[in-house]
Amino acid sequence: MKTALIVGGSRGIGREIVIKFTQNGYNCAFTYLNSGAEARSLSKNTGAAAFKCDCADYAQTEASCKEILSQLGHVDVLVCNAGAASYGLFTELSPKEWDRLFAVNVKSIYNASHFILPQMISRKSGSVITMSSIWGEAGASCEAAYSAAKAAVIGLTKALAKELGPSGIRVNCISPGVINTQMLHGFSPEDLNELAAQSALGRIGTPDEVANAALFLASTEAGFITGQVLGVDGLFNA
Repeated sequence: MKTALIVGGSRGIGREIVIKFTQNGYNCAFTYLNSGAEARSLSKNTGAAAFKCDCADYAQTEASCKEILSQLGHVDVLVCNAGAASYGLFTELSPKEWDRLFAVNVKSIYNASHFILPQMISRKSGSVITMSSIWGEAGASCEAAYSAAKAAVIGLTKALAKELGPSGIRVNCISPGVINTQMLHGFSPEDLNELAAQSALGRIGTPDEVANAALFLASTEAGFITGQVLGVDGLFNA
């Protein structure tokens, strides 16, 4: 049976990825940090194993990955979905907040990959999927740290694809546009309508649509696709 680990899988896009993968025959594990009730519900409904872990913390990630590998045996697909955002002027951004955004969005990929990649390399097989953002490609006013962190995700993805290709491991990135998740909860209806109007399709995307992209990139149908950034953004005018 194919196996998958979704880092940051209890809510939003991560939750839909867990659901999509388990529905398609994957034995899944996922991590969460603060959303215990959602994680327990998702685990009960899908059979996926839930692990509480601060994915930005190297030691916690090591402990969780060791337990996950002992349960799953191996990991075929690693989805690095952990993310955090911040809104505000760059000149008012504290060093602590800058470091936190890079830790959650970028270091979490390093942490999980560091412990999952060796067994993929030894098996000469695997797929790694990272999660960037349209703002990582275009930049966003008042989201400088988030944009920079998500741009770093793209650079890391492309570098790892070249490094791991000889070991039979594919590494790709999904770049979502404006998706209906908790990150939009602070926006007014007027703001949401304006964001929807900036998409060529005239609407906001859904977590399920991003999950479909992840399932495709993990599949054998994407067997010759690596080092790519797949936009799931409705052709957003960023």
